[in-house]
Amino acid sequence: MEDERPDVLTIGRLADRTGLPVRTLRFWSDEGAVPPVARSASGYRLYDAESVARVELVRTLRELGLGIDEVCRVLSGRTTVAEVADAHVAALDARIRSLRVSRAVLSTVSKRGSTAEETALMNRLARLSASERKQIIDEFKEEVFGGLDIEPRLHDRMRALSIDLPDDPTPGQVDAWIELAELVQDPGFRTRMRTMLELSTPAPGQSRPPGASIWWARQVVQTVAEARERGTAPEGPEAAELLSQLFGDTDRAAVLLCPEAGLAAVAERYRRLAARVRGQYASPDATEELEWLARALRTADHA
Repeated sequence: MEDERPDVLTIGRLADRTGLPVRTLRFWSDEGAVPPVARSASGYRLYDAESVARVELVRTLRELGLGIDEVCRVLSGRTTVAEVADAHVAALDARIRSLRVSRAVLSTVSKRGSTAEETALMNRLARLSASERKQIIDEFKEEVFGGLDIEPRLHDRMRALSIDLPDDPTPGQVDAWIELAELVQDPGFRTRMRTMLELSTPAPGQSRPPGASIWWARQVVQTVAEARERGTAPEGPEAAELLSQLFGDTDRAAVLLCPEAGLAAVAERYRRLAARVRGQYASPDATEELEWLARALRTADHA
C-alpha cells in the first residue's frame, strides 16, 4: 500500500520523519492525540503529512508541560491553548515559589551543617502561611513591646511593625526569614530586646535615657566608625574626647547600659534580618562600632 500511496506513512516512517520513538507515537495515537488516518490491509496504522504537523504540535504542548489529556482537549477544541496555558502559568508560579523555598532551606542547612531535626524545623518555618508568620511576629511584639511605659507615638510605631515575606520571595529573603523566626521565638532574645528598649526609650514626659541616641541616631555609629578608621584606640585620650562630644558630662556607666544591652540582644542582627526579609536596604552591621564604644565607655567609667 505504501508503494501505491507514497504520501502515506507507517508509524515507523512517522518516527523517522519526526525523530520521536515509535513507542511515544503509539502512546499518543492510543490516547487520541495523533490518530491514524487509515489502516493497512494488515491492520497497521497509517499517517499522512498532516499527521507530521500534528505530531509537532503535540510535542510542543508536551514540552510546555501539558498532560496528554489536556493536549487531546486542546486538539479536539474542547478548550484553548490560552486557557490551558493560564492554568499552567499559575501552577508553575506556585512550583517556582516552592522550589525557591526548598533551595533556601537546603542552602541554610548546608551553611549550618544542620541535623535532620533542625532541617525539619527550618522547613516548617519556611513554609508557614502568611497568617502563621504574622502570628509569630505579633507574639514577639506583644512580649517585647507590650506594656512598655513609652510615649504613645513610639508605642504606635512599634505596634505597627510588620515583618513578612513578599508573595514571591527570593531565596535570600526566605533564608533571612528562617533565621529571624528562630531568633524572635527565643525567650532569651525577647527578654534581652525588652531590656534594651526599656533602657533606650523615653517614658512619657521624661527626657531621653542616657545612651538612647546610640540606637535611635546612626550619627553615633558613624562618628565611632570614623574614629576606628583613624586608628583611634577605645582606651586612649582621643576616645575620651569623642565620648565628651557625643554624651557631654553624662555618667558613663549610665550610657554604657544601652550598648551593652543592645550587644547582648544581638540587636544589629535582628535589624539586618528584618530588613532582608522585607527586601529593604540595611545600613552596615554596626556591631564592631558598638563593641568599640562599649570598651571606651568602660575605660572612661573606671578612669
